[in-house]
This record gives sequence, C-alpha cells and structure tokens, in this order.
Amino acid sequence: MIKSHGPAFRKQAVELAQCPACRGKAVIKGVFHDLACVQCNASGWVAGATGEALPVDELVTQLSLRLQAAQRQLNELKHPRATGPEAIYQEGNRLGAGGTNYTAD
Repeated sequence: MIKSHGPAFRKQAVELAQCPACRGKAVIKGVFHDLACVQCNASGWVAGATGEALPVDELVTQLSLRLQAAQRQLNELKHPRATGPEAIYQEGNRLGAGGTNYTAD
C-alpha cells in the first residue's frame, strides 16, 4: 500500500558528506579564533546529493541513524556469529533432555 499523505512510516537515511568549507571539522579558522562554520550549521556534515546544510532537527535525526548503524556494526564485530559446523554447537536446538542442546555425539 502506497502512502499518499502524512509523515512517512520510517525515517529514510539521507546520504551525508563532509562539509567542503570546514572539511568536516565544524569550525573555520578566523583571524584570532575559530568560528562556527555557517555552511554546515557547525556540524561538519551536509547533504551528499545537494551539498546544502540540513536543518538542525533533520541533522540530529540523520546523525542518530548513522550512530545507531555504527553501534550495530561494532556489536557485530565484538560478538561474531559462529558459522559452519561450529554454529550447530553454539546454538541451542532444545532437542535434548529437558530442552537442552542435543549434538548427537
């Protein structure tokens, strides 16, 4: 079913790119001190397709989506899933006595 009005059911991730003005640092060197980059709203990120700064509320959402994806990746790297014959021994199949793992050894 195609949605014709109202907000989307799921927030779509926007491709982000580093700000070309500050090169992702969120600040620009002034004469005496660092200044907040106005091209990217001092975030270091712009929309990848257009190169324009995202509104602050949209930027927060997009950065949160990216952070959540990075945390999922880190968790997968910290706790890799077993593959091949090892997976049979790691996963519980509840076929043994009292619902324990049965390996047929």
